[in-house]
Amino acid sequence: MAKTVAIANQKGGVGKTTSAVNLSAALGSKGYKILLADMDPQGNSTSGFGINKKGIEFNSYHMLMGECAAKDCIIKTEFKNVSIIPSGMDLAGAEIALTEFEKRESRLKTALALVNEDYDFIFIDCPPSLGLVTLNALCAADTLLVPIQCEFYALEGLSQLIGTVRTVKRLYNPYLEIEGVLLTMFDGRLNLTQQVVDEVKKCFPKKVYSTAIPRNVRLSEAPGFGMPIMYYDKSSKGAKAYEKLAREFLKSNGKRG
Repeated sequence: MAKTVAIANQKGGVGKTTSAVNLSAALGSKGYKILLADMDPQGNSTSGFGINKKGIEFNSYHMLMGECAAKDCIIKTEFKNVSIIPSGMDLAGAEIALTEFEKRESRLKTALALVNEDYDFIFIDCPPSLGLVTLNALCAADTLLVPIQCEFYALEGLSQLIGTVRTVKRLYNPYLEIEGVLLTMFDGRLNLTQQVVDEVKKCFPKKVYSTAIPRNVRLSEAPGFGMPIMYYDKSSKGAKAYEKLAREFLKSNGKRG
């Protein structure tokens, strides 16, 4: 049975999709079967694996609306052991469309339950908001992985995210826990970086990964070629960081890396 991990932060531009794509690829390369559910209308995880969104019949929106089963929209990527539920722009209308359903917050959980046995890990790339789609992801997830950018505004909204997690635990998913907090766009030369790190560790004691993702040009280039960083440039700092994160993630889950 898969462990389901939502990757979320309501602040955009924090490396959420970059982490979803590259952690999935790194774990897949180690022999683990991975499913990445792209629940962001921008569909950057989908294109990050080189998939053309225009040629897709069913995507995550159709799955949420009950127009297809999860297995009907899963695409095997060309990268080892990684499959994806692609996204599309129609997902932008999901926030409104979901209000028509009973148990609207658990539709993603119900859909993913039918493919749970086929994977070791299911990752959910959430939109940069705390709306109904993200709520669905948090209700479907066992744990939450939070990428946080090492910049001044990173901590803004963090209390809102923590509050949302508490609300979800109380009302919908009492088993939801923090998987870990991932520091991204890390530059150890800056005093501000260390200040952010210290504050994040206060908010999330013992939950901050020792691995931090550095600013890296190659990491920024890789999505343009539809490739995870380890396939685009395995020797880059970005690739090495996500390889290290994958090992740390597996160790914390009692798995061999």
